[in-house]
Amino acid sequence: MKCDINKQNQIARVAWLYYVAGKTQLEIGHILGLSRQIVQRLLSSAKECGIVNVQIMHPISECMELAEKLQDKFNLSLCRVIPSLGLEKEAIDEMIAIEGANVMESYIQQDEPLTIGVGSGKTLSNIIDVLPYTDHPQHVCVSLIGAIASDGSATRYDVPLKLAEKIQCKYYILPAPLYADSAQDKQIWSQHKAYQIVKNKAEQAQVIFTGIGEIGIGCPLNTEKFLTDNDINKLCQLNTVAELLGCFINDQGEYFANPFDEMTTSIRLTKKMPASIIGFASGTHKYQAIHAVLRGGLLDGLVTDEQTAMQLLQD
Repeated sequence: MKCDINKQNQIARVAWLYYVAGKTQLEIGHILGLSRQIVQRLLSSAKECGIVNVQIMHPISECMELAEKLQDKFNLSLCRVIPSLGLEKEAIDEMIAIEGANVMESYIQQDEPLTIGVGSGKTLSNIIDVLPYTDHPQHVCVSLIGAIASDGSATRYDVPLKLAEKIQCKYYILPAPLYADSAQDKQIWSQHKAYQIVKNKAEQAQVIFTGIGEIGIGCPLNTEKFLTDNDINKLCQLNTVAELLGCFINDQGEYFANPFDEMTTSIRLTKKMPASIIGFASGTHKYQAIHAVLRGGLLDGLVTDEQTAMQLLQD
C-alpha cells in the first residue's frame, strides 16, 4: 500500500502516539479528532507501509523449544513458532504475518540475486502486506500458480505480484488458470513458450514461499469457486487433507492420482527442487494439512503457532 505524504504523516503521528507515547486508540481519537475505527485502520496501515516494523527482541523460550522439536522431528532447516495460547484467530493471524515477514526479510535482504518462487493464500498475502517497501531490483519473483480466472480476468490469487511491488523487483506471471477446463486445454496452456519460460525459472528458484491449504467445505478453493461442494466431497473420500498450489495431498503426505491432476497448471512442489521451501500456516483447523505436508517432507521451513506446534508434536 503506497500513501501520499499527507497520509504518511497522519499514519506516523498515530503510530508515535500509540507505540511511543502509550496512548490508547480512544485517546488518540480524541487528540486527533478521529473515530476509533479510523485509528485502528491507520495503525494497521503503519505496518503495511513499513512505517512501523515490529520486532520482538526476546524470543519466548517455550516457543523456541517447540520450534527446535519440530525441526528435529520433521527435518526442517528453519522453524518459527509464535505464541498463541488463549488468543483469538485474528490475533494469531496478525502475529503469523509479522513473524512471516521477518523470515521473508532475512532472504530478501541478501545482496546476492535471488529467484523467489511465490505461491498463494490469504496467510501469504497477509505476510506480504506487513513487509515494508524496499528496493531490491537484483531479485526476481516468479509465480508458481496461475493468476488467470476462467473468464480471462486476473484473480485475487496473484500474490507474487504483491511481493514484487513491495521489493521493487522483476516479476514473472504464470500465464495460465489454476485449473484448465480439460486435460487438452491444460496441454495448450502448458506448451506455450511463455509458460515454459516461467516454469523453468520457477524450478530454478533458490527460495519458495507458500501457504498451506486445508480441504473441506468452506476451504479457500471452495469459497473462491475453484471447487464445488461436490468436488470437495470427492476429494475427501480420497483422504485428501491438504493442497499446495492447488495440488492435492493425502493424509500420508503424498500426491496421488485424482480427477484434477490433468487440469492443474501450477508448479508442483517436490523434494527434488533446489529451493528452500518455506510454508506459512497456523490454526488447529489446518493441523491435518500442515501435518500431511510435513509428513511428506515437502517443506524445508515452517512458520506456525504455538497450539498447532504442540499438536504436531503429539503424533
